[in-house]
Amino acid sequence: MHRRRYIQGLAHKHLRLGASIVICQLIMGWFGGRSDGDDPPVVTSDPKVQSGVAAGTENSGFRSTRFPVAGSLMSSDQSDEIKLNLDESSPIDLATALALAGAENPEILVAMQRTVAATARQQLAAAQALPNINLGTDIEIHRGVLQQASGNILKVNRDSMYLGAGTQAVAAGSVSIPGVQYNLNVGESLYRYYEQRQRRDAAAHRITAVRNQVLLNVAVAYTDLVGAQARRSLAIQARLESKEVARITAAYAKTGEGLPADAQRAATELQLREAELVRAEANVSVASAHLAELLNLNHSYRMHATDNYLVPHPAVPEMISRTELIAIAMIQRPEMHEHQALVHAALMELDGAKVLLFSPQVMFGYSNGMFGGGSNLIAGPTSVSGAAPNQARFSTLYGRSDLDAVAYWSLRNLGVGNKALIKSAQARWQEADLELLNTLNQIRQEVVDAQIRTIAYYSQIHLREKSVRTGLEAHRQDMIRIKSNEGHPIETLDSLRLLRQARQDYVETILQYNRAHFALYTALGSPPANMLARPVDMETVPAPAAQ
Repeated sequence: MHRRRYIQGLAHKHLRLGASIVICQLIMGWFGGRSDGDDPPVVTSDPKVQSGVAAGTENSGFRSTRFPVAGSLMSSDQSDEIKLNLDESSPIDLATALALAGAENPEILVAMQRTVAATARQQLAAAQALPNINLGTDIEIHRGVLQQASGNILKVNRDSMYLGAGTQAVAAGSVSIPGVQYNLNVGESLYRYYEQRQRRDAAAHRITAVRNQVLLNVAVAYTDLVGAQARRSLAIQARLESKEVARITAAYAKTGEGLPADAQRAATELQLREAELVRAEANVSVASAHLAELLNLNHSYRMHATDNYLVPHPAVPEMISRTELIAIAMIQRPEMHEHQALVHAALMELDGAKVLLFSPQVMFGYSNGMFGGGSNLIAGPTSVSGAAPNQARFSTLYGRSDLDAVAYWSLRNLGVGNKALIKSAQARWQEADLELLNTLNQIRQEVVDAQIRTIAYYSQIHLREKSVRTGLEAHRQDMIRIKSNEGHPIETLDSLRLLRQARQDYVETILQYNRAHFALYTALGSPPANMLARPVDMETVPAPAAQ
């Protein structure tokens, strides 16, 4: 139900936008011809150009601004003059671009590896609760004097050997390196685990944040590619119209009805439009290379957008208030969850520093193995036959086990070290909290900026439409007047320049509108459709047309 209402809301907005951008279908040369096969009206007397220039169409709605195939706008000889290299390009649409970005973008892959590292650190913190297992052996051979506990100096030659779980068993002492070894501070280990768990959560949210930003960059780059293709179509159309004016002006000058200076001015205008077309073609290549970079594709392949129409793409219903949008962003933005997790991690570190003074250091060791040895002072059985008297010798190895358990509390550096740890952890917590506040303010600003831009560009669409309508009408009247020998052809240059500028402004407004909606949707955290669904006021929805 929510999804259906959301779709209805977008459809309602589409209807109103469609009524505003019908003028795109009146921009000559932008529609790639008519599907019904009828010859469209033209503004040139050149029959070759007449077959290629596209004009108005009766269809309306969102499919309004279409990119023509280059060959349909030019005669056969003109097609040879401009090499568009369409055969060497690869088609791509927005859905494919977004899918490739989500799987192949290096920024996302880097964020994923950082999450893997954070997960490993969390596992390492949890593994501190498990003991170490040590297996080994040691051999001691002593020759010379030793000092007894009473202070007596004793000359002794002795040997010993240990084999089993643990190592470094010397004389009467316990095994220095136990076979099962456990040594940790209870509170420090526990809070470190909780801290690393929060940091792993923050790294996971960072993946989502990076993915959203990458998808926004890809959507904007794809929009730039679509816009570059649209500007190229406009440049082709402006070149054709300027060429027609130059042809008529030159004919007038040749017959003496016009001035040679007028013909030269029209030729200069045509050369400017030729340069503009070359620049527009280069901009298409630049936009394609930028999109390939974001998709981690080979830059040698030129891509072209499969969208045949440049249309507004509203992603967020306009009936949602600014307060609601900010609330949605607070819930959905992964940056908020990331910094909240970092604040929790800093709090865990602070709590761990505070309880460190009261947390015991626990040491546990258990060893089990074979031990034997002897000296020249003690007579006993020897494992070496024929050994000389009063020489060190090894006895038979016997079983041995050691169990040690220790717990103690430590005041680090007379308490100064504990105090420094607490202050350091408290500073990091305050830093994380301030970064959270900064992120909150930044998200609010991004939402507000994007919403303002969507409203501003939406309101400009109708104004740009009117300017194109008036520009088309002015140019049409000038052409009629010139063909009726009521003026000089050079007089059409002003109306032609104004029409060209109006077309470009109209295209740029639609592109900026789409970019603003992509930015707003990303600023909201890419929420699901049911979160944006709002009931539609059915009184504002126009009734369906009668069949």
